[in-house]
Amino acid sequence: MKALEAKEVEQKLSNGESLNIIDVREDEEVATGMIPGAKHIPLGSIDARMNELDSSKPYIMVCRSGGRSGQATQFLEQQGFDVTNMNGGMMNWEGPTK
Repeated sequence: MKALEAKEVEQKLSNGESLNIIDVREDEEVATGMIPGAKHIPLGSIDARMNELDSSKPYIMVCRSGGRSGQATQFLEQQGFDVTNMNGGMMNWEGPTK
């Protein structure tokens, strides 16, 4: 499974890179702040909402600590998506949130 550190994701965004970030936390968790531009798809909805993702685009998966996003990454990899897990999740995120 491919992985990036939170700092690496933050650096890519600050360099102006356009990233496809999927936040798999629950509603009450994302209410505390999300990475700007991230799409919210709770882990339990990934299977049902896979049709919202474009298999030709790479995605970075995010959760609170990296565990649930790791599960989502493995699942989507098996479906043929290009996905990377953000290690440490939002606990390690020091960048801006919305």
